This record gives sequence, structure tokens and C-alpha cells, in this order.
Amino acid sequence: MEIALFEPEIPPNTGNIARLCVNADVPLSIIGKPAFDLSEKAVRRAGLDYWQDLSLTQFPSWGDFRREKEAKAQRIFLVSKFGKKVYWDLEYFSTDVFVFGRETSGLPEEITQAHNPDEIISIPMSPKSRSINLSNAVAIVLYEALRQRNMRNSP
Repeated sequence: MEIALFEPEIPPNTGNIARLCVNADVPLSIIGKPAFDLSEKAVRRAGLDYWQDLSLTQFPSWGDFRREKEAKAQRIFLVSKFGKKVYWDLEYFSTDVFVFGRETSGLPEEITQAHNPDEIISIPMSPKSRSINLSNAVAIVLYEALRQRNMRNSP
């Protein structure tokens, strides 16, 4: 399993997601340029003492990310409130990647429009609600996938 963030904007969300990835033993990818500094000095100043345990890969663009994952035959699930499939209705594999968009605008339309609609998933929420906090959304989806793979001995 892998979590990927497309151009994250809010440092505490990325920090929470990084901590979640370390604790779940899954890598984190950042696609594009984040809206904040990820240098070692900035991370240390923010008190992210577990950052050195994070398996982090940065990709300059969506195209670079997609090409690498496709070359490895990994399925890429986009997580969007516009997804037609609910995250709990799918069967996940240990090689699956979950991509989350920017906090303020989600994933760009050119990415979602070019993606397989069966691999765009959503988290159900009240029609009164606009969104779920990014780090909470990552936790919801990741732990369902890990539950399915039986976190301790997933093939």
C-alpha cells in the first residue's frame, strides 16, 4: 500500500499523514510541489521527530508519478468526493496506491477525467458537508485497505 498527496497545502495535515504512514508502515509520495518547505531543517523545526522513519518519495509531476506506478503494475485509486464507488465496496491489494488531492481544491479535473472511473473512490458524507479533513480521509481509506489485507500478514 502507498499513500500519495498531490500538491499538499497544509503542513499539519501532511505531518499527520506522515505519522500515520510511519505507524502503518506504508510509504508516502508527494506529487508536485507542496505549498510549504519539506527540507530537513523545516521538518525538524516543526517537531516531526518520526520524519526520519518515513519512506518518502517526491515526484516532480503527475506524469512522472503515474509512469512509475504503471511500470510497477500498481493500481492507482484517486480519492475524491466525486467518485462513484464507495471506498469500502472494493477489494484492495498490497500494491495499491491511494492519491489524495489538495486540501482546498482536490484533484485537478485533467487528472480525474483521464482516470479509470472505477478507480475513483469516495468516502460517504452528509450532503450538508463540504469535505472531510485530509488527514482523516487518508486514515479512513488506508485502514480499510489494511484491514482487508490483514495488516500483519498481507501478501
